[in-house]
Amino acid sequence: MRWLTLAAVCLVMVGCGNDSPSEPSHPGQQVYTRYCFSCHAAGVAGAPQVGNPAAWEARLAKGREALVQATIDGIPPGMPARGLCSSCTDEELAEAVDFMIERSRPE
Repeated sequence: MRWLTLAAVCLVMVGCGNDSPSEPSHPGQQVYTRYCFSCHAAGVAGAPQVGNPAAWEARLAKGREALVQATIDGIPPGMPARGLCSSCTDEELAEAVDFMIERSRPE
């Protein structure tokens, strides 16, 4: 069981096996991983799944600013205001949105 816990920790920490923790590859990755991942990775409560271009198509058509504002304000009933990150700045939330958009665009 201990090895399973260690494996899970290594999967979460991108720099597993390195002497120092690796820096996120995108400025919004840390906020996404901490606050957005739990819903946007699995599509919980209708959240568009990151990496699924079809799920983001209609949202992207509204524009980035609309997505950022929806993140700040929330979208009842599923998306809470600020994605439950009351300590995040608007800029940090925008970076998390940018991270999700970049990983959800068609190739």
